Amino acid sequence: MSEQVVAISMLLMLLLAIFLGFPVAFTLMALGVAVGYYAYFDPSRMWREYFRLDESAGSFESMQLWLDGFFNNRIFDLLVNQTFTVMSNDVLTAVPLFLFMGYIVERANIVDRLFTTLFIATKRVPGSMAVAALITCTLFATATGVVGAVVTLMGLLAFPAMLKARYNVSYAAGVICAGGTLGILIPPSIMLIVYAATSGVSVVRVYAAALVPGLLLAGLYLIYVITRAVLNPKLAPKPAKDELGTHTTAEVAWMLFTSFVPLAFLILAVLGSILFGLATPSEAAAIGALGGIVLAAAYRSLTWQRLRESVYLTARTTAMVCWLFVGSAVFASIFAYLGGQQLISDFVTSLDMSPVMFLILAQVIIFILGWPLEWTEIIVIFVPIFLPLLDQFGIDPLFFGILVAVNLQTAFLSPPMAMSAYYLKGVSPAYVTLVDIFRGMMPYMAIVVVCMVLIYIFPSLVYGLPNLLYGQ
Repeated sequence: MSEQVVAISMLLMLLLAIFLGFPVAFTLMALGVAVGYYAYFDPSRMWREYFRLDESAGSFESMQLWLDGFFNNRIFDLLVNQTFTVMSNDVLTAVPLFLFMGYIVERANIVDRLFTTLFIATKRVPGSMAVAALITCTLFATATGVVGAVVTLMGLLAFPAMLKARYNVSYAAGVICAGGTLGILIPPSIMLIVYAATSGVSVVRVYAAALVPGLLLAGLYLIYVITRAVLNPKLAPKPAKDELGTHTTAEVAWMLFTSFVPLAFLILAVLGSILFGLATPSEAAAIGALGGIVLAAAYRSLTWQRLRESVYLTARTTAMVCWLFVGSAVFASIFAYLGGQQLISDFVTSLDMSPVMFLILAQVIIFILGWPLEWTEIIVIFVPIFLPLLDQFGIDPLFFGILVAVNLQTAFLSPPMAMSAYYLKGVSPAYVTLVDIFRGMMPYMAIVVVCMVLIYIFPSLVYGLPNLLYGQ
């Protein structure tokens, strides 16, 4: 069996293990170490001292030398080196801090009053409750970057309110599911940090490049929600006067100031300090984490229990991301050492594709991978396979990364493995079916495709802000 066949078999075994439900990070490490042991196997190096033993050597000494020889394989050196490299990566320092900011905001009950305030402020807009839910999802998703947390919380908060207001089930479900995924696209996003660390592109430029496309997609979602409500008012009935209560303009303004403005200011301060070079991503994340604590304390929602839960969830999610990086680095190194990367490169080159066709092929593959996999696996396992090919087609990794980030919205919206749907179903009334939720999500997948086409036609959507702030 040739080494390239072993490499492809290694990739197929990984996919099979993922489909069977094995933990991705440890599957990557296990396959990397197992196949790497085979790839680096060198008996003359590993057991030279063992075979030099004279007959008088004791059994204990013999066994000890044999074990030393067994572990004297370069794959273990690679595992240690890759673990140290990942854990000392300055870029990844921002991950736990941004996560902590999101979790502490989530547990401070800030989103509850934010949704209520936005609903009252947009009461004259068609589909006002859906608009308020989408804006809340966007803002909250931006603060947390954790799709499951946003969809679950909004499914407990906004979804029942929309159902009570006689909103169409699919219409309401689509708003929650689509809005909850925006956090992986709009800065400060954990996914963008992970892509930057994977591709070697500056986090600052990635953030600047993703801001306009992220807001564009959110704007397209809003246009769709309002247009559907105008064309078919039965989908989103106007609220009765007694459901809204009576609020003067001054009262609404004050409510917005006390709920919307603080969270928006925190996010803008963190993002602005990064984009304008006032702080590194890690420093800005630290400011955001501290700001989240201050915000929770100001709302009198900061308790020891909530603080402890936020720390625990931050540590758990950060560990998952870091071990994914370690496993991916080991796996990718062995895959490339066996010639798997070169085999894929030669195959793609032999197809004689244009850059446009390569982009389409890559995005279609990522779209399909989004059915069974989450964005973490796609970014740290499969995107690195495409990255070495970008130079051959003259594609900027920054532009490619933004397309991938937009495309990965569909990873949470595409049946049959749309995780957003399952998050929402888990907190929905029994009469809400997965079919209802899937039906509501489908139009947003089409909107994502429209957004990707606009980005390709108008690349200034990606390059405009980075070039303005940092030059070409």
